[in-house]
Amino acid sequence: MHPNNQKTKIFLDSGDPAETKQALSVLGFLDGQTTNPSLIAKNPQTAGRKFLKEELLDFYRGVVKEVSSLIPEGSVSIEVYADNSTSAEEMLKQAREFNAWIPNFHIKYPTTTQGLKAAEISIKEGLRVNMTLVFSQAQAAAVYAATKGAKKGDVFISPFVGRLDDRGENGMDLIKNILKMFEQGDGHVEVLSASIRSLEHVIKTFELGADIITAPLKVLKEWKTSNKQTAVSNKLKPIPYQKIDLNRPWQEYDIQHELTDKGLEKFASDWNALIV
Repeated sequence: MHPNNQKTKIFLDSGDPAETKQALSVLGFLDGQTTNPSLIAKNPQTAGRKFLKEELLDFYRGVVKEVSSLIPEGSVSIEVYADNSTSAEEMLKQAREFNAWIPNFHIKYPTTTQGLKAAEISIKEGLRVNMTLVFSQAQAAAVYAATKGAKKGDVFISPFVGRLDDRGENGMDLIKNILKMFEQGDGHVEVLSASIRSLEHVIKTFELGADIITAPLKVLKEWKTSNKQTAVSNKLKPIPYQKIDLNRPWQEYDIQHELTDKGLEKFASDWNALIV
């Protein structure tokens, strides 16, 4: 049963339905699951295997369908294949195919110019989106602007906390700053705290009141068995809040970020490594 005092929805970050079953057993519930090419590559059934491109997509579809059947009331995020040269049209073609896989999907697009173009069209077509690889307030503002008119629940934004921590910046500050910036908005974008590495990240996400957290099974198990308190590290460099107007066209925000580019490369590389 979902904790009554917990407003933040809890998602599992995994490409393995066996972990979905474990999470359901440990927590007693799950509000959703996020997948991506790297997580699919970590699925034990891909170990030592090579696939034709269509076979790999079939495998991904099988994973997503099984996860969806385990949490039919939850959201399942499916990520498009994208590298730095993938066009919005190519992303949309994939998204429309994914739309037929399961009813309870969110399509993951990278927060790039092409990804935002695809998201803008997707919302008009009634597709739900999860904008991923977010590392700045400006990117979050662009997502807000590109998806205006969407219903609450149809748009997630995924700031990657752990990858900012990796380079000495306090990733949780980005969650805090985006939540504060969105207070001036209409509430149509839900903030999903992603790239979670530790119990500290989980507890801080709850304290800040993010809409959603997605975490690996190991971290969710740790949270379930912990006393729900942890010391906060002060070693990381703070990320200052920026005052940003949400009422500009999305094309006017500076969305370039090197970690988004690196993240795209990693996802594409992990996916391509599985293909013959």
